[in-house]
Parts: sequence; structure tokens; C-alpha cells
Amino acid sequence: MGTHLTKLYPVVTALLLTVGNSTPALAQSSLDEMMNALRAAPPAEATRLSREIEREWAKSGSTSLDMLLRRGREALEQEQIDVAIEHLTAVTDHAPDFAEGWHARATAYYMKGLYGPALDDLQRALILNPENYNAVFGLGVMLQEFGDYRRAEQAFGQVLDLHPNHENASKALEQLKSKGIGREL
Repeated sequence: MGTHLTKLYPVVTALLLTVGNSTPALAQSSLDEMMNALRAAPPAEATRLSREIEREWAKSGSTSLDMLLRRGREALEQEQIDVAIEHLTAVTDHAPDFAEGWHARATAYYMKGLYGPALDDLQRALILNPENYNAVFGLGVMLQEFGDYRRAEQAFGQVLDLHPNHENASKALEQLKSKGIGREL
């Protein structure tokens, strides 16, 4: 393992502890209610609820910033990573307490292969919104890519604690189990 990855482990440990031990930064009762419902929902209902939750997370409170977030995400879909980073940096600069801006920029940094900045942004996103199961999933993907399968398993498990029907986290855990990670003897 490269030394640059070794330096990331304190950050990763802090992220996993933050996600596992924090109280939600979002105090809105409707989001809390939706998150509670998501934990108990059957798959079809979970899909609907997760879309509603993610729509709420994408609201910054500013039409301009919401537009920048949308443009950043569209640029990501079109694989215009540098353009996405510019838009999303504007979001994080103007709304440093808006978790979804950090999460989206973490995705852009990851797609560009900038793992350090991606982890930094994921940390900020998860401090602001520890229930963001997609950000926790992104952390798990990065850990898996680093070869830290045990911590990746923890992250994917936390995703499923938040969103038991998160299909990608379930598949990721199954892949890890097929490698012998997380199996009981």
C-alpha cells in the first residue's frame, strides 16, 4: 500500500466514528420522520422515500445555489469533471453549511482521482449530515478501492442501518462477503 494511502487512515477512522456516533445536524422533523420511515419501509416505499429525502437534502435555501448544484451534477453526468468542480466549489464557498454541496464535490473529486480532497469533502458533508447514506456509501467505495475491506464493510453496514433497502450497499457487502470479508466462521 502506498504511503499516501496510509496518511488517509486517520481521516477515514474519524469519518467512520463521526458517522456512527453523531446526532443529525439536520433537525427538521419532517426529514427525521422520513428517515425513520425509510428504515422500516418495504422496497417500493423505500425508493419513493429516498427520492424525497434526497430532494430535501438538495435544497440549500437559495435558488441560485440550487441551480449551481444542479449544473454541477449535470456536468458530472456529462463527465465534465472540471466544470462540475467549478460549480460545486462555488456552492461550497457560498454555502459552507450545505452538506449536499460538499457531498457532490466529493463525488467530482473522486471521479477526477483526487482522493484526498474527496475524503475531506466527504468528512465535511458527513459532519453536516451524518445520515447521508449516499455519502457514507461513497466513503465505503473509496475504502474498498484502497483495499481497506474491513472499514468498507463497516461503511456499507452503516448505509444499510440508515437505508436498509440501499441496493448498491447490499451488493457491495455481498461482494465483500464473497471475498471472505465479514463472514462468520
